[in-house]
Amino acid sequence: MWDLGPIALTHIKTNELNFASVRGHTRRDPLDHWAVTLVLRGTTETSISCRTFRGGAGVVQVHPLGGSFEGSVTDSEMLILFVPRDFCPEVARVLGAIEFSTIDTGMGQLLSDFLLGLARRLANLEVTDLGNLAAATKAMILACASPTADRIQEAEEPISMVLLERARRLLQTKLFDADFRIDGVARELGVSRTRLYRLFEPYGGVAHYLQRRRLIDAHAVLADPCDQRLIVDIAEQRCFTDGAEFSRAFRREFGYTPSDVRAGIHGGLPNRPATDLAANSPEERFGILLRKLHG
Repeated sequence: MWDLGPIALTHIKTNELNFASVRGHTRRDPLDHWAVTLVLRGTTETSISCRTFRGGAGVVQVHPLGGSFEGSVTDSEMLILFVPRDFCPEVARVLGAIEFSTIDTGMGQLLSDFLLGLARRLANLEVTDLGNLAAATKAMILACASPTADRIQEAEEPISMVLLERARRLLQTKLFDADFRIDGVARELGVSRTRLYRLFEPYGGVAHYLQRRRLIDAHAVLADPCDQRLIVDIAEQRCFTDGAEFSRAFRREFGYTPSDVRAGIHGGLPNRPATDLAANSPEERFGILLRKLHG
């Protein structure tokens, strides 16, 4: 459970169970927040007076805790973002319009990815980050639950972060794909080629980013003494047309050749002297550790 100032996030694992929220309870304990739920594993089913809706893994659902509902959940894991009604009037109107439903759309998938990324990064957040986090969350809810051009523009930064993370995961699956095409990646992400290039502009573009990932992957294989495949075979598996092209790209990236790594000149596991990090202040330890790795 994370206290994020004006909102809260929980990570829940549960066995199969039934649940209910009834008005008699809310009169005694008037919690009327919205629960924006992302199921990571399992399924849920919710019934209200007029209908029933279901949600599975990867789909965001919206429940108002002050309403009357009941349902069931399988053995599950989920993230629940609790948004109070006074968090933002505009958010209140949007969530009120879609309560007791799922956001099973392309924009809803962006919200799913945002919540996943948020949960992964919470351990690194500082209290001073909470204001920006709340603003980004507000922008993402509005843009994804009720998209308009203005709302999407306001959420441009968090949306770009989500798209970049999704693109990185997708490109990681293309390391051995000789038929890789930038247009294909753009289509899978649902963005234009121009938008995709802007995401990877700090990395020199999509093709450069992917080539670097292929070279890093090849470096790890070459440093593995248990893998004695020919260097040209390792290069071809990572979509280099010949050994000479691979060697040139490898040297540009790392400053030494694939043969140097294979020979143990670079890329091995050096036996570095132990460092007594506890003898240094906590603020100094990380820098000392990184410098130690350089030998």
